[in-house]
Amino acid sequence: PRRLVVLGGGAIGCEMAQAFARLGSRVTQIEAAPRLLAREDPEVSALVQDALQGDGVRVLTGRTAIRCGRDDDKWIEVEGAGRIPFDEILVAVGRRARLTGLGLEDLGIPTEAGLDTNAYLQTRFPHILAAGDVAGPWQLTHAAAHQAGIATANALLGGLWRLKATGQAMPQVIFTDPELARIGLSETEARDQGVPHEVTRYDLAGLDRARTEGAARGMVKVLTPPGKDRILGVTIVAEQAGEMIAPFVLAMRHGLGLSKILSTIHAYPTWSEAAKATAGAWRRTHVSPRALDLAARFHRWRRG
Repeated sequence: PRRLVVLGGGAIGCEMAQAFARLGSRVTQIEAAPRLLAREDPEVSALVQDALQGDGVRVLTGRTAIRCGRDDDKWIEVEGAGRIPFDEILVAVGRRARLTGLGLEDLGIPTEAGLDTNAYLQTRFPHILAAGDVAGPWQLTHAAAHQAGIATANALLGGLWRLKATGQAMPQVIFTDPELARIGLSETEARDQGVPHEVTRYDLAGLDRARTEGAARGMVKVLTPPGKDRILGVTIVAEQAGEMIAPFVLAMRHGLGLSKILSTIHAYPTWSEAAKATAGAWRRTHVSPRALDLAARFHRWRRG
């Protein structure tokens, strides 16, 4: 469409706003919250908003859509911005599963807020399983695929053997440009939940592959407990963030710390080197002063 209104500033709203702007639409994005991607850290939201605006998207945050209408033109009235004309409107303010008409109510299975399942994706009837958006808690394609495999195995194996679907390290990627990938806690969530943490940050301006491709904007941010290398959460803003998150997902899934990533050989020059560089940045801030002093004494002795 020539003029498009995108209602919503979440992942889908941001992806679609940028995509249609690059296809030539004049896009206005409206979000009631004070900023886009309200669940992410403020600096991350700002990076994504700058990218959208750079592609020509008109971003209106902290504005409530009041009503739509049509006279000579279609329009949406927005608090503080008046009437905005449009040709098409894309509503991206959330979704929920449609579960009516499947006979679940007849079995006494509540359907108002998705399906309630246990750790094995079973409903109140063990032979009726649910996976994906209907089961939650994630609304992600790869989460649905992962749960589908578990639900299928549990259904086929009956009561002989069961797999748990809980406790997974679940990444998520927002496919704007640059991409935004995250797993675990963000810095904002850790602070709000009172989780003690340290932040290690690596700017992509120091990554050779990013500089070679002219895409050195963005960063990797890792949260760890004070003095420890266990990963609490990772946020990446980069052109290849969805690819770069994989080593951190593996590490969190299997309880590996940043030291293990640092000791792993990474091919050069690649985007994945950012994981090792971030681990190196963490290590440099956690070197024992006593060990440094002993090393200095040793080398002074060697020099004589």
